[in-house]
Amino acid sequence: MASKIQPSDRTVYEFSSQSQKWAFMRKHWPIYVISLPGIIYFLLFKYIPLFGSVIAFQNYNIFRGIKGSPWVGLENFHRMFQYTEFLQILKNTILIGIYDLVFAFPVPIILALLINELRMLTYKRIVQTVVYMPHFLSWVIVGGVVVGVLSPSTGIVNHLLGLFGIDPIYFLGENEYIRTILISSGIWKDSGWGTIIYLAAIAGINPDLYEAAQIDGASRIRQVFAITIPTILPTIVILFLLHIGNFLDFGFERVFVFLNPLNNENGEIIDTFVYRAGLVDRQYSYTTAIGLFKSVVGLALIMISNTFSKKMTGEGLY
Repeated sequence: MASKIQPSDRTVYEFSSQSQKWAFMRKHWPIYVISLPGIIYFLLFKYIPLFGSVIAFQNYNIFRGIKGSPWVGLENFHRMFQYTEFLQILKNTILIGIYDLVFAFPVPIILALLINELRMLTYKRIVQTVVYMPHFLSWVIVGGVVVGVLSPSTGIVNHLLGLFGIDPIYFLGENEYIRTILISSGIWKDSGWGTIIYLAAIAGINPDLYEAAQIDGASRIRQVFAITIPTILPTIVILFLLHIGNFLDFGFERVFVFLNPLNNENGEIIDTFVYRAGLVDRQYSYTTAIGLFKSVVGLALIMISNTFSKKMTGEGLY
C-alpha cells in the first residue's frame, strides 16, 4: 500500500513546488517583462472601463459623476427597444454582419488555397504582397479611394458603365448600394490579413501527406479537399468563432467614412449611432446601455457557437 503523505511532508512538497515556480519565473523573466505591456493595456482599456458600465442603469450627469447620478434601473434598456430608429439601426447591424460573415469570411480561405497552388515562388510572393498591402491603409484612405472610384463624374466604375450606355450612378448617395460598398471595401482591405494566417497554417502541413496522395493518384483538387482543408480546419474554426464574437462589432471607422444623409437609413450601425448619440448628443447612459447590450449579445453568440463547434468538430476557443 502506498504510504500516506504526512503533514510535514506536504509542507515540504508545497514549499518545493513554490520554489520551483519562483525558479522558473526567475529563469524566464524576459518573457514576463515582454508580456507586461499587453497585460497593462488590457487592464487599462478593457477591464477597468467595465466598472463604468454602471451608468447604463443611471441618468448619468457628467458633473455629478457616478456617485451623484440618480438610478433609473432598466429605463435606458426599455427606451432602447422602444426607439424606432434604434430598431432600424439594429437591423442594419445584423444584416451587415450576416453579409460580412457569408461573403467576406470565406475570401481569405479561397485566396490562401489559390496562392498555395502557385509554383513560381517569385510570383507567389508578389501576389501575397499585393493582396496584403491594403491592410496597412487606414479607413480614411480606403474611403477616399472608394469615393474616387465610385464618383459619378470621374469614377472609373461610372466610366465603364457609360461605355454600355448606362447613366452615371451616385453609389454613395443611394441606400440600396451602401451595404454592398461596406462589405466590398472590407474584403479588399482585410482579406490579405486572413490570407497570411491561412497560408501559415498551410505551411505547417506535413509534405508527406501530399506525396502519399500523389502516389495514390489524387489530383490537386482532390488533395485540397482531402488534405489541405481538413488540416487547416482548426484555424478556420478559431477565426470563425472570433468573427462570431464580433458579429455586432462591425467597426466604427469602416462605416463612418462612407456615411452621409443620403445613405444613412441603410448604412448606420450601432457603433456610429453610439458615437452620434453618445458623444455628439451627450446621451451617455443611453449609449452605454446600447454598448452593454451589444457586449452581452456578442458574449452569448461566442459561447453558443463555441459549444456547437466543439460538438460538431471537436475544436473550440476553450
